[in-house]
Amino acid sequence: MTGLYSNIDAARLQADAESSLLNYGTKYHPEIITSAKEHYIYTASGHRMLDWTSGQMSCLIGHGHPEIVETITQHAASLDHLFSGMLSPPVIQLGKRLTDLLPKGLNKAFFLSTGGESNEAAIKLAKFYTGKWEIVGLGGSWHGMTGAAVGAQFHSGRNGYGPLIPGTHQLPCPNAYRSPFRHPDGSYDWATELSYGFSLIDRASCGSLAAVVVEPILSSAGMIVLPPGYLKALKAHCEAREMLLIVDEAQTGIGRAGDLFAFMHPDNDVVPDVLTLSKTLGNGLPLSAVVTSDRIAGVCRDRGYFFYTTHVNDPLPAAVGLKVLDIVVRDGLVERSRRLGVRLQAALRELQTRYACIGDVRGRGLMAGVEIVADRGTKAEATELGYRIAERMTELGLWAQLSTVLSFAGCFRIAPPITTTEEQLEEGLAIMEEAFRSTEGTMAVYEVGEKIEVKKNIQS
Repeated sequence: MTGLYSNIDAARLQADAESSLLNYGTKYHPEIITSAKEHYIYTASGHRMLDWTSGQMSCLIGHGHPEIVETITQHAASLDHLFSGMLSPPVIQLGKRLTDLLPKGLNKAFFLSTGGESNEAAIKLAKFYTGKWEIVGLGGSWHGMTGAAVGAQFHSGRNGYGPLIPGTHQLPCPNAYRSPFRHPDGSYDWATELSYGFSLIDRASCGSLAAVVVEPILSSAGMIVLPPGYLKALKAHCEAREMLLIVDEAQTGIGRAGDLFAFMHPDNDVVPDVLTLSKTLGNGLPLSAVVTSDRIAGVCRDRGYFFYTTHVNDPLPAAVGLKVLDIVVRDGLVERSRRLGVRLQAALRELQTRYACIGDVRGRGLMAGVEIVADRGTKAEATELGYRIAERMTELGLWAQLSTVLSFAGCFRIAPPITTTEEQLEEGLAIMEEAFRSTEGTMAVYEVGEKIEVKKNIQS
């Protein structure tokens, strides 16, 4: 193995990590990662893994993309960081490029570092504009670890710290696989579920509902895709209560879900009042955005809206964001994501027909969820089995973890770079197939005439 860290003492580093690093809520991967290049990551032992999480769902166009490397190098040498009240060409260019790609009603942007920070700014913007302060999130959501953002998320991070920001409410997660809301024919009745959720919020509210924050695909909830028409209905509920709709596209933005922005999918037909971007916009660098309408921007400017940070509108990450947008549009990567996503979904559903531990397959574009269950009838979770399958995938050279955080357990969240080739997609699918085949307890399904026999396969 060659590279920047090709001669490290891995054992010494592991010992130093144990003695010096503060844990932040995760179990670390057992090996030190020494290199990440294009669609692969490499460990100190030389093990290569196809990266199907794009880092932390962020490296949209792969690791070490040469044009991104060149952009970083140029700006590190000549235009890296400025006083927060100064403007630079890449910030202005990114703002213009981004708003030109968005529909009318999303005309003004500014740029921050993380997704949590952008959601914090968006929530503060909504409160300032409406003069109200209650915020609604969805069950299973993840919006960041800052005060208002974590208050509006209902996945994890809420326990043990005392009161969160007052005035946060929860709508049911629109999980078609597990929701008890059903039509007489058994199909998912999301509209009744949504109305029921708002009826509870209306009772709990003190009359100061400011905004709903929602992801088009709830990744941390297990890649839950909003049902067709859901976002439009959610917007109508907001308008009836004079609330703003904030759409968080940390993971879905810039082509990941098969549309340039997931809210622009034909099933949605709605423009949010505020859009937040992060992760994919910076291709792994800390870059996020808040985008809103001319009206909201103007009112908040005149009233003195304030969100002034050290790294607001920094030139270097803005230059990277601009380059990401240029590459995605120039190379037709949205269309690639959509096309390969069809193949990915079909292959995962085929895998589902062969292994009874796969309870549900869902997703859109190059975002997919594979939920692991102990029994399809009861839909009982199978966390331990999921971890063993994940470990086998890792051994075989595919990084597609459920997560090292327990609350994510039960569903593989798959999000490869949208520059992935057809050959690499097939490589990953073949590894998944072998991992399921060679892990005990996956309940291989064999078709014998008209009879379906389910039996535990033996570790090979």
